[in-house]
Amino acid sequence: MSFVHLHTHSEYSLLDGANRIGDLIRRTADLEMPALALTDHGTMYGAWNFYQQAGKFGVKPILGMEAYVAPGDRREKSTPKGARPYYHLVLLARDLEGYRNLVKLTSIGYMEGFYHRPRIDREVLREHSEGVIVSSACLAGEVAQHLLENRWDEAREAAAWYADVFKDRYYLEVQAHDSEGQHALNEGIFRLADDLGLPVVATNDAHFLREEDHDAHDVLLCIGLGKDREDPNRMRYDGGLYFKSAEEMAERFPDRPDVLENTLAIADSVDVTFEKRYYVPNFPLPEGIPDEKSLLRKLAFDRARERYGDPLPQVIEERLEYELGVISNERADYAGYFLITQDFINWAKDNGIPVGPGRGSAAGSLVAYVIGITDVDPLEFDLLFERFLNPDRVSMPDIDIDFCYERRGEVIEYVRRKYGKESVGQIITFGTMKSRAVIKDVGRVLGFEPAETDRLAKLVPNSPAHSLSVAEAVEQIAELRDLYRNDARVRDLIDYAKVLEGLSRHASVHAAGVVIAPGPLHHYVPVCTQSTGGSGTGPGEERVIVTQWYMCALEQ
Repeated sequence: MSFVHLHTHSEYSLLDGANRIGDLIRRTADLEMPALALTDHGTMYGAWNFYQQAGKFGVKPILGMEAYVAPGDRREKSTPKGARPYYHLVLLARDLEGYRNLVKLTSIGYMEGFYHRPRIDREVLREHSEGVIVSSACLAGEVAQHLLENRWDEAREAAAWYADVFKDRYYLEVQAHDSEGQHALNEGIFRLADDLGLPVVATNDAHFLREEDHDAHDVLLCIGLGKDREDPNRMRYDGGLYFKSAEEMAERFPDRPDVLENTLAIADSVDVTFEKRYYVPNFPLPEGIPDEKSLLRKLAFDRARERYGDPLPQVIEERLEYELGVISNERADYAGYFLITQDFINWAKDNGIPVGPGRGSAAGSLVAYVIGITDVDPLEFDLLFERFLNPDRVSMPDIDIDFCYERRGEVIEYVRRKYGKESVGQIITFGTMKSRAVIKDVGRVLGFEPAETDRLAKLVPNSPAHSLSVAEAVEQIAELRDLYRNDARVRDLIDYAKVLEGLSRHASVHAAGVVIAPGPLHHYVPVCTQSTGGSGTGPGEERVIVTQWYMCALEQ
């Protein structure tokens, strides 16, 4: 029998999941599993990367998340004494509508329900239920918590509510490991399923790849919690939360083959494919101008006369006609792109914000020069327009722009006011556990003194001209190699650091990337919020909208 993992955490469950997406997919293919779900905590950070990589290995990608569900109103920013601030719930996209609803749910969690975690509630689950498959999640799920605390009626009510909202798409979840309370919970889940006539699905809540990776994951968990590994009161994960094979899963449920079969049925029902198209916002048109192409043409010729005189020299007029014909035609129309770009550049110049004169291939465009995007005359310097755009290239142009570091936030805020706060977002970036940093993080958890980890970290070269991974440094740096061989404490630290190096550690805001959408950004990609740090926001705002996907994923 085969099996599909439907509850899986990657490194994008930050400092909680130790699975690299590529490793998960390769392991799935090696175990001859037909599909795999990605269900990171509250987010879809890795969804696009996962979707693309899975296809290359013949694995069907199932996009999802493990949501945080508020027990009451998601907007309530307090928790009654003794109550839980949220429950866990697994959500999977069955089809494109389900994917869009997942995008909206994870975004709403940040934009409306953020309190310790990005929370949603029953109201928005009902509103965005179409195309979404749901399972009751782990020990921290709502049904699980009620069962574990002997609240049968409450568990029954919760399961019945989800079964009603997600008709034929709601599953109770049993898990194949030995965490405290799991066996009793599984028994309660089977009894509840019989009572309500609901299907049951087996998962393994995989946080690390192989059984032997448990200790490294335990260190990662301590880094995230800020705890010493020897702290007896800290959170610990069961050693069985690894990516089990179908045979291992079947051994845990020998009398219930249906719980494995249901994973295959869910995977078979999933069909999410994307079309490639551009989503470009409309530039506001003045009265009497029919379209963006006409406005760009008018601006180009009007401002060319300001630069070159009236009447225009023939060479200027011919070059403008040629470029405008390439910029906007039946195959591709980038007039709006030029209008939007020149607008915020000229606003910055009008408000005394320094803007670079132009670099890269855009400096070869006369249209870009006359409307103020660049300040380099391409005719004077004999620059080629075709390096920037040409009739055979049907892809978005790329204009590099430099704004004053100290005042670029004002430009971002201008764009947000013009196109709408929900339609403009900055781009996420992920800080990773680099070689020296991971040595310090691991050392702190293992009880090393700061001076000890500083000394070890400095043995790893990390200059732009010469940098090594931890594993490479152990092989090539004699002093570090000797310490690794002769000191058991150092050996443990280095071994854990080698496993954890490169994992995502935290999310932050890309210094220069901004996205403008033709409507609310969360209609297109999942968004989150990040602390503003005082950049690019209006008065009184503490958090700014940021895409959950990094720059390359957004471009694709």
